[in-house]
Amino acid sequence: MRVNFTVNGRQQEADDVWEGESLLYVLRERMGLPGSKNACEQGECGSCTVRLDGVPVCACLVAAGQVEGREVVTVEGLADYAKHREDAHPGGGCASGACGTSLDSAKRWQSKPTDGQTGEAVELSPIQQAFIDAGAVQCGFCTPGLLVAADELLENTPSPSDQDIREALSGNLCRCTGYEKILDAVRLAAARQGEAVQS
Repeated sequence: MRVNFTVNGRQQEADDVWEGESLLYVLRERMGLPGSKNACEQGECGSCTVRLDGVPVCACLVAAGQVEGREVVTVEGLADYAKHREDAHPGGGCASGACGTSLDSAKRWQSKPTDGQTGEAVELSPIQQAFIDAGAVQCGFCTPGLLVAADELLENTPSPSDQDIREALSGNLCRCTGYEKILDAVRLAAARQGEAVQS
């Protein structure tokens, strides 16, 4: 079967998709987007988390055919997605509580292509920068899924409590036992988001 959908703001088409093929396989193997990690293939670890029509899902559990006509955002598209979101809510940003990206709005943005081979500086999303600044990256295997889940949390809950953060990230496992730095990173991103609105 042929599947047409949007990935990081760009229309994509996957041909010869077999019935049991997962979205994760299509993203990694057919589209060259390795950010979503393949670990448990059972939806237990969260390493493959992507946003499907704005909602975090485990890409290993989504059949590729289910994304026909839908919007997918991977960790590779987070920076551009965050910028699009900010442009859609000038002066207020997500910290004003005015966020929440409609599907129609999400379909009007495009991720900029990046070349990891050139070494050029790449713009990061606020949550990506906060993970680096707080030392939450660690080994990095779980990081893409955590970033996607945290981005959705901060879009919909601009000033999350520790309980909100824990709940939002509860589907994402980290084997480095470094959850405190991950929580610090989300707190940092939320604080910076709040400061941006007050400026």
